[in-house]
This record gives sequence, structure tokens and C-alpha cells, in this order.
Amino acid sequence: MASDISDLSLAERAALGSGADFWSTEAIGPVGSLVLTDGPHGVRRQTGATDHLGLAGSEPATCFPPAVALAQSWDPALVRRVGVALGREARALGVDVLLGPGVNIKRDPRGGRNFEYYSEDPQLTGRLGAAWVDGVQSAGVGASLKHFAANNAEHDRMRASSDIDPRPLREIYLRAFSHIVRTARPWTVMCSYNRINGVPAAHNRWLLTDLLRGEWGFDGLVVSDWGAVSDRVASVAAGLDLTMPGGAGAGDELVVAAVEDGRLPVEAVDAAATNVARLVARVRAAQNRGAGEAVAAAASSGHEAAGATDARERHTAQAAGADENGVGPLADEHHRLAREAAARSIVLLQNDRDLLPLTPGRSIVAIGTFATEPRYQGGGSSHVNPTRLDTPLDEIRALAGDGTVTHHDGVDHDAAATAAAEADVAVLFLGLAADQESEGFDREHIELPTDQLELLAAVARAQPDTVVVLAHGGVLRLEPVACLAPAILDGALLGQAGGGALADVLFGVVNPSGRLAETVPVRLQDTPAYLNFPGENSHVRYGEGLFVGYRWYDARDMDVCYPFGHGLSYTTFDHTDLTAQPTSDGLTARLTVTNTGDRAGREVVQLYAGVPESQVQRPVRALIGSAVTGELEPGATEQVTIEVAREDLAYWETRTESWVVEPGRYRLWAGASSRDLRAETELDLPGDQVRIPITADSTLGEALADPETAAALAEVFGGMTESMGDGSAMGMDMMRMIASIPLNRLTGFGMDPGKLHAALHNGGG
Repeated sequence: MASDISDLSLAERAALGSGADFWSTEAIGPVGSLVLTDGPHGVRRQTGATDHLGLAGSEPATCFPPAVALAQSWDPALVRRVGVALGREARALGVDVLLGPGVNIKRDPRGGRNFEYYSEDPQLTGRLGAAWVDGVQSAGVGASLKHFAANNAEHDRMRASSDIDPRPLREIYLRAFSHIVRTARPWTVMCSYNRINGVPAAHNRWLLTDLLRGEWGFDGLVVSDWGAVSDRVASVAAGLDLTMPGGAGAGDELVVAAVEDGRLPVEAVDAAATNVARLVARVRAAQNRGAGEAVAAAASSGHEAAGATDARERHTAQAAGADENGVGPLADEHHRLAREAAARSIVLLQNDRDLLPLTPGRSIVAIGTFATEPRYQGGGSSHVNPTRLDTPLDEIRALAGDGTVTHHDGVDHDAAATAAAEADVAVLFLGLAADQESEGFDREHIELPTDQLELLAAVARAQPDTVVVLAHGGVLRLEPVACLAPAILDGALLGQAGGGALADVLFGVVNPSGRLAETVPVRLQDTPAYLNFPGENSHVRYGEGLFVGYRWYDARDMDVCYPFGHGLSYTTFDHTDLTAQPTSDGLTARLTVTNTGDRAGREVVQLYAGVPESQVQRPVRALIGSAVTGELEPGATEQVTIEVAREDLAYWETRTESWVVEPGRYRLWAGASSRDLRAETELDLPGDQVRIPITADSTLGEALADPETAAALAEVFGGMTESMGDGSAMGMDMMRMIASIPLNRLTGFGMDPGKLHAALHNGGG
């Protein structure tokens, strides 16, 4: 139950809508203060100097794999477990709202903040984001779904307008937000810096009120990104509840003045203040439930007197602020989880001659500075101070048995090549440094540094058994690497336990099951937004429309280096017996997955759908569901069921402004990537019967496609066609030519205006 704000003055109610300082909200009357902080992959709790760019220090916290890596697990259950751990650490550090997840679509591989986002695909993004929100909030900490919306570049990010047509806006860029809001119920949503079709997100009533609350049923708080609000009064009118950061310049007095002179309804101020109070109440209630559960657990263990009292005091202290021990009591448990999550997120891109897994006892040389100084997270507001950091070199040595493991920094290419030749296998660490990709700027290319490619060439010439390990936040052009290295592991950014996870996969302690969450193109020029990124004059045109990521490459039948969903294993799997049946909520697909290799492993099953005879523009196929099997022993089989929601089959019909499941024949594919499709079936879906309104501005072809209107027009149009003929004498198809003419223009060709009006009325138009 939200605190009663009726006794607060207008000035006090306005003040509830701005922060007290950089990270906390105002405590006014019965409404307490909350602490918000960054944290999609770790809690960045600053207790001294504060900033939003990751410059000042923060309390130690577990650095889990950022979204760029975690998405490669394709596993909502794993993501939820990470979310629970993040929520627990947030509570231990006195944090009430964790600013994440970031669910913007990776429109272009150059996007500077791509490491914070999951995928180029909205279906995968939505499922993983919902799991993260559910996990965090189960621990009594609010999530903040961001950046709402269409925030897909860093260039001019506080002014640029993302100019997007309705279908791609709905079907690609808003789809994940919609799914998460409606299924995971985040307690807050963070609006983005950018404009959408010319209107700033922070001042956009259609976005923040009509869509978010009206269509999707959001009942939480809308907070600005830090510094996103340029007009406080306009933002309150649009439905933004909390402007951050707080302090001088927040504009409380402007809100009061706007109410007093009639420019702003007082109801808008009251709604914002109520949403702030409701969030405070929601957080406190969840924390009190947590305290009660801890007391019950302690009591059931037989230590009611001391244990229950300790648990109650501990949770009471956490509700008031940070645990004096920080995340210390959780550190070991969460580091193990971080290692598991990282290992599950590594993608085996290539494994010629079954070079991997490595056999303990062989001599290994690890080459490159990332072997000892790993790149494990992105730069900017999400930067985490890790509780510890595993280095790949140390972890490789721990698993190498009695084999010799040496290291070479790779600066001298000839010396590195010599070291590689003297070892049984070379493990070469390549990737991008922190200053080459970060929040705040977009990359200008997707190339690995030239010196790294030259090092790879030298090492690969000297040592045929060369394994490349990649560290990066954004997609790289990998054609040169694929041509030179027989084995490639893509680690993206693996968090603080990534060194151990890489060693686990290199030696086969963990069989890799990661799959790419974005396409690796042959070259930058092939990418969908190449000519429309990052825009100019504060506008960026989303000219590729619906065809983002693999949708683009499939529609153009283009070669890619590695397709969306790609990832190898140390074993093999068969996908058979795919069936699908319509349901009231969508469809249910079932198939059989069999481990046909000689090692235990997990498979990620991907389900795609297409509508070959669609009447609207569609991708060749789109992801509609996925599933991760359990650990299957050699020869073992698992029956996989994938429930597909209607929302994942629907397109946005612009003429009726509604979601429509098109009736007709659907083709389904199950496979191991968007290009590795191993089973196929078809089914008929009844879909939605939608009648497009026919008006005088509709074309003749549109009118004749509507049975009722066609019947009403038959008499009028029949007389016209008799006088016009079929056009054969002029070498043309008269009907095809006039089909595109609006009905109201046909009056100039002999159609009686009165009869046209009557026909439209009789046809229901």
C-alpha cells in the first residue's frame, strides 16, 4: 500500500519527483528514500564520490558476464539465477533499485553500448530480459528496464532522433520491452536520452503513458536516464515520474509554477508522486517479506531464538542501508555462479581437426596480454569493482596437469612465433582493449587491431595447433581469424570468473553450449544499417526497416562469417520428429534431440517460423522460441517442447493499428542456428480475420479485395469497365492499371460521386 501523500504540499509532491542527490530519492513526510544504482552485470554501489560514467570507485561486487556474453547462453533459467544473485548483492549493499536490464536491439555492430545489450533479435532479448527482471525482483530489489526506447547508438545520444516506421518500431525495437513489462512486471522503466521520430523519450506521452501504461498495463515508476530531462514540466506531463539525478537544477519550482499558472494539471504531479510512494512501499514490503522468510528459515532449523533474531536484525539493517560486510558473505558462492555462467556463455566458433578440448599434459604457450590482464567487462556506467579476478593463465595452469604452460606477451611477433613452435599448442588471446569500445562513443569499424592480425599470422605459421580466444563487447570481422586459426573460442566479455570458465572449456571440463546472439558478417559493408549509422544532423534513419540482423542476411541470401545462433560442441546432436499444433495461445512445437556423439553436452534448440505466402512484408524466417536441453549423455534423448505465444507470431497492422496473426500456412524450422536448420514442418493457423476499413481514399484494388465493398461497387464499376474496355487494344491490362487508383479519383473517369458514396455506405466502408 502506497504511503498517503494527500497531506503533502504541492511543493513537497513535486519534490518527490526528483532525486535528493546522484543516487537516492527524497524522503518527504511518510515517503521514505530509495537508493538506485547501476548494475546490469554487477552492483556499482558508490559510497564516496559519485558519477554516471564509471570514473569514481565503488564497493566490491561480483562482476557477472555482461549481457553480450550472458545472452550467448540462450538460457533464461541461468539468467534468472544471475538476477537473483544480483538482487541479493544489491540488498547487501543497501541498494533498492538496480538499473537494468538493458534490452535495446543491436541494430549495428558498431554500437558503443552493445556489450550491455543481449541480441539483435527481440524474441531472445525479451525472454532473457524477463528472466533477469524476475530474478532480481524476487530478492526484493526493483529492476529498471532500459533504455526505453530505440536507443541504439552512442553518437549524439542525448539529441539524436531515431526515425523509425511503425512496423519496425513495434516488431523490433519495442517488442522486448512489451514482453518484459507484461510478463515480468518490472517495478521501474528508464526512459532513454534520444528522441523517437522527433519527440524526446523523456517528454513523449505516447511512449510513457499511452503505450507503456495504457496498452501494456505498466503499474510501476518511470525514471529518466541520468540527465535525460531537458524540460521538467514537459516530462511530468508526459508521464515521467522521477527525474534523476537530483539536487540543484532538478526543476521542482518550475513544476509548481506550471501548476499554479494552469500549464500543468495538478493530477500529473499527483500521479508522479503517487508512483514514487508506491515504489517505496513495494520495495519495503518485499524486503519485509524477505526478513520474514529468513526468520522462518532460521526457526525451522531449530535455532529459533538466536537464529531468528539474527536474521530479523540482519534484514532490518539491510532495509535501512548497506550490510557492514558488503557482499563478502556471498562472494564465494557468487563467484562460482559467475564461473558457471561464463562457461555456459562461451561459443565454440570453429574446431577444425577436433583440436579442442586440450589434453592435460601437453605443453602450452599462452600468448597475448589478455592472458594475464583479461578484458572482462565494458566501460562506462556499468563498470564493476570485482570481488576477485581470475586470470586465464593461472586457470590454464591449474588444469594443465603435468604439462608445461608458459606465457608470451606477443609484443615481439618473431619471439612469440618461436615460443609457439616450441610448444605442443598455442593459445592466442585476441580482442579489443577497453579504450577501443565503450559507452559514450560508437566504433568506426569492426576490425581487430592490425598488430593482432599480424601476430596471429606469425603464430599460425609456426604452430598449426593454434587456438584463438576472443574478448570483445561488439561484433568483430572474423574472416581473417577463421582462415588462420583451426579453433576459435568467442568469450565476448565473461566477467570476473571468465579466466576459469575459459580454462574449463579449453580442457573439456565444460562442453561448450554457447550460441551467438548476433550475426558475424563477412564485412562491415554487408550490415543492414551500414548506410544509415550513426546518422547526421541529429537524425538517424532506420532505413533497413524490419530487416535487422539475420533477417537482413536471409532476405538478401547473403553469406555471413558465422550466423545468428551458431555454436559448436564437443559432441553432436540430431533434431528429429518436429511437430506443431495450434493452440488458443499460439502453437506448441515438439521435437526429439539426441546426443549422437561421445561426450555429454547441452544443445540449444532454436525454432524459427516463416509465412511463405504472406500478404505483408516479412523476413524469410524469424526466431519464435528456443530451449536448452539438460546435460545429455552420449546416446541419450530428450523430448523438447517449445510453447510459442501468439505475440511471437503476430505482425503490426498499420492500417488498423493492431497486432494481427496472419491466417494461413506457416513453415517451422528447428535447428542449431539460423542457417543450420535440421527439421522442418508446416501447419495452418486460423489467425485473425481483420477487415481493413474502406474509404474514398482506398484504392480500387483494396476495395475489390473486400467482399462486401466489391459487391456494392459491382454495379457502379461494371458500367465503367464497359465504357473503358479491357485495354487489350492498347497493349495493357486495364484492371491492373486502374487497381492502384484511389476511389475518389475515379470520379474523373466517369464514376458517379453519389453512387460511389452509396456503394461505400452499403459496403460498410
